Amino acid sequence: MENDLTFTPNGIPVSLRPCFQEYTLEKLDPKRDAFTIIERTLALGCQQEIQWLFARYGRERVREWVRQAGSGRLSRHRFRLWVNYLDIRDYQQRRRGAWLY
Repeated sequence: MENDLTFTPNGIPVSLRPCFQEYTLEKLDPKRDAFTIIERTLALGCQQEIQWLFARYGRERVREWVRQAGSGRLSRHRFRLWVNYLDIRDYQQRRRGAWLY
């Protein structure tokens, strides 16, 4: 499979720009802003962007993010997808507010 992604100088796929409308993509730091980058990519990323995410952060870090924060930050559908894909059984259940996606 050919990788058609282009990247910012910090190494974030430019195609993720619509997922970060309130940010300047070139100013995001993959280390400092990892929480937000993982969240938005899991929630809205395409297959190539997801592959980049796992290559950049590793399966265990992404898995831990889903386990700790996923239920409160992802739509129910995406959360269930990642819980199943990553075989997570002991996740933290977050209470949801009035907006249920």
